[in-house]
Amino acid sequence: MENYILIFVGMVACLVSFASAKPGIATFYTKYIPFACFKNQDHGKMIVVASDALWKNGAVCGKKFTVKCTEHRNGVPHPCTGKSVTVKVIDQCPGCPSTMDLSREAFEIIAKPVAGIINIDYKKYA
Repeated sequence: MENYILIFVGMVACLVSFASAKPGIATFYTKYIPFACFKNQDHGKMIVVASDALWKNGAVCGKKFTVKCTEHRNGVPHPCTGKSVTVKVIDQCPGCPSTMDLSREAFEIIAKPVAGIINIDYKKYA
């Protein structure tokens, strides 16, 4: 009986975790420099550039977000992998049509690259 309770509590925690997430749109890019937040310092591949709305005059520089694909936007069926990824904001993406422009490596964790653009849920990483 205790095992069932632990499983149930774990499931509820997962649901609550992304219930507080915000909806958005994600695309990906392959050129990683220059960086407004950290100049030319390497911050790995799990990185993202933020749209004007998310950027907030650089307030999100260095902040981490957990991102999960929720559905397609351009007709590619079933683009989502069901996984989430944690990314670090390294730059601004002025005029981007998406909320977040992920590195290709981060995008591939949550969706098929052929999708190009996806709907996402994102939240600040705790």
